[in-house]
Amino acid sequence: MTKKVKVTLVKSRHGRLKRHQACVAGLGLRRINHSVIVENTPENRGMINKVSYMLRVEDA
Repeated sequence: MTKKVKVTLVKSRHGRLKRHQACVAGLGLRRINHSVIVENTPENRGMINKVSYMLRVEDA
């Protein structure tokens, strides 16, 4: 069983780099204060690390 993390968008994605916007969309986040629970895989962890300045990450 893989571990899961809760990811919350805390800053707007408008005006950011296109790649950063794509990472936020890839995680399934749509608007500020929207939270999703994702699996802690290397792919998801890479996206989280790239846009960590816009996110709050907690264990789920």
